[in-house]
Amino acid sequence: MQNQLIDGGVTAPKGFLAASTAAGIKKNGGKDMAMLYSTCTCRAAGTFTTNVVKAAPVLWDQELVSRQSGVQALVCNSGIANACTGAEGMDACRETALEAAQALKIPTDSVLVASTGVIGQPLPMDCIKTGIHQMADTLSDSREASRMAAQAIMTTDTVKKEAAVSIILGGKTVHIGGMCKGSGMIHPNMCTMLSFVTTDACISGELLQKALSLAVEDTYNMISVDGDTSTNDTVLLLSSGLAENPEITEENQDYQTFLEALLFVNETLAKSIAADGEGCTALFEVTVKGAAQKQQAAVLARSVVSSSLTKAALYGHDANWGRILCAMGYSGADFDPDQVDLFIESATGKLQLTENGRALPYSEETATRILSEKTVTAVADLKQGNAHATAWGCDLTHKYVDINADYRS
Repeated sequence: MQNQLIDGGVTAPKGFLAASTAAGIKKNGGKDMAMLYSTCTCRAAGTFTTNVVKAAPVLWDQELVSRQSGVQALVCNSGIANACTGAEGMDACRETALEAAQALKIPTDSVLVASTGVIGQPLPMDCIKTGIHQMADTLSDSREASRMAAQAIMTTDTVKKEAAVSIILGGKTVHIGGMCKGSGMIHPNMCTMLSFVTTDACISGELLQKALSLAVEDTYNMISVDGDTSTNDTVLLLSSGLAENPEITEENQDYQTFLEALLFVNETLAKSIAADGEGCTALFEVTVKGAAQKQQAAVLARSVVSSSLTKAALYGHDANWGRILCAMGYSGADFDPDQVDLFIESATGKLQLTENGRALPYSEETATRILSEKTVTAVADLKQGNAHATAWGCDLTHKYVDINADYRS
């Protein structure tokens, strides 16, 4: 059944409540803590940064998810990353979980933690503990609670990022909802971001993890803003099972339906991160088709979307297609450049720039109009097979430098 997009976020599935507060972590006094709570113990799946330098909350969550003993709450702060903080950072995770467990009357090892912000600074635990109790008293399954939680995890983001769908599994209505943050320090494997996804689907822990890992490969691992992979990247998927569909224990049609919906939610969230890249003016979508293998197409698409020169050309609305071929050429993937057809398209129209690796005559004025839209797509046809992949990024602007030149101060 086709995914039904609904107005919702992490509280859309049954059993999930959210809260947020301004605990005094951020200098601007804005919301800087969010809490997610389930009325029952959840199965949990997660994927985490591949950066060797891993923040304390990443290590904490990896341990909890690997145990498969069930989780019931998540506490996230923005403003400080709790990364490169050594034993003190792990103690902060432990204290956070213990405080939340006491406030919510649940086991300490059922509390996940997450942080995002400046690296190297210790968490102000007095603020964290006060914030936890403020949120525990205001938990709600309302739409507004979800929105405010999504706002509280933002750093340099300019918009809240949420998505939700409903599907039918075994005759029961099932929901998947999510929120994420990410704007800078975004690059595949994974990218600089936090994403929290909830579902009331009844599904085994093994298949929950398998579905998430597959979804991450085609979504968060296919976006890039600036080529920097973070210390704090975390994607968590929690399942309450309260939809009461027949438990999914094998890769049957219900599993495929769930996987497709999970992909849709995570792709929506991933694209919202790319579209909100620091200082950007346009979402840049790159599709490589006609590839011999999907991995070949993915490597090529990611290379183009990560190219600083191509991103700068997009900002200038300049159809400098040589930069696209150049980025494909240094990607490490094998292809025949003399067979490549290149196209650009947007809401304004579609234009072919090359045929078999050679320039075609085209109107620069038309190209500029196409490249001036909020969403621009480049398509490269390798004409080698039937595989394809899509990556997402954004243009590179002067404002990106401005934001990151004084991010800490």
